[in-house]
Amino acid sequence: MEEKIYRENEEAEQSERKSNITIISQGSAFMTDALEKALEKEGFGIALTPPEVKQIDALRDKTDIYLLYGGDFLFDAAGFFVYLKDLCIEDEKPLCIVGYEKELAEVREALPEQYISKEFKRPVDMKQLAASIVALALADEERRKGKHILLVDDDPAFLKIMQDWLSMKYNITPVRSGMQAITYIANHKPDLILLDYDMPITPGPQVMEMIRSEHDAKEIPIIFLTGKSDKESVMTVMALKPQGYLLKSTGREDIMAAVDHFFETKKWENSL
Repeated sequence: MEEKIYRENEEAEQSERKSNITIISQGSAFMTDALEKALEKEGFGIALTPPEVKQIDALRDKTDIYLLYGGDFLFDAAGFFVYLKDLCIEDEKPLCIVGYEKELAEVREALPEQYISKEFKRPVDMKQLAASIVALALADEERRKGKHILLVDDDPAFLKIMQDWLSMKYNITPVRSGMQAITYIANHKPDLILLDYDMPITPGPQVMEMIRSEHDAKEIPIIFLTGKSDKESVMTVMALKPQGYLLKSTGREDIMAAVDHFFETKKWENSL
């Protein structure tokens, strides 16, 4: 089975796409097609991939929920189960299983219970399955929204765009100046600060210096927002030793993937 990338469903995109689901399956095309249609109807983005490490890895940054569809391959998949366990530990994303009882038992034996979010025994009612996945996605979104981001930028248009994008998954506090950020941090401790590098009166580097001088705030990770991508500008930014930088020209999907990746791994991947 060839890998299918996430399809942009215009109707779902204009409303509220719930999550992206990667369905891992080998064979059973009729059933996976029915499953795909049921989930797409609920507004999910869907990708189909065989149980192959390289193809699953290529979808990791865009995956919110994994759905493993059982089959005979599960009975000779020791190496794949090791990979799947590591995937669950590293990504902290829900894993759902669909299969006959013997297949479910095989997965239970290979994976600790805490890594399996939902089990669906075949034959399965697609409407009930889709409803359960919706509930799971909402619960996972609430878990992710526990993360709090302080967004600091003097450009009201850019601030609004970033707030709209990020608030789909995270709690966002937008402020329009460095001093507003310092005042806010005096009483709050966000999980991440996205800080405009070029601001009037109190520029980003000065704001970071002030934050780093505060005992209760010095460990808060800071990512600089910058509109300059030339090498000299980037090196000037990184010389201040923030956790990373983000180009303001970066698109929504890449921004969301970068922030998701940071909270999952505590590492920021800078990209021009």
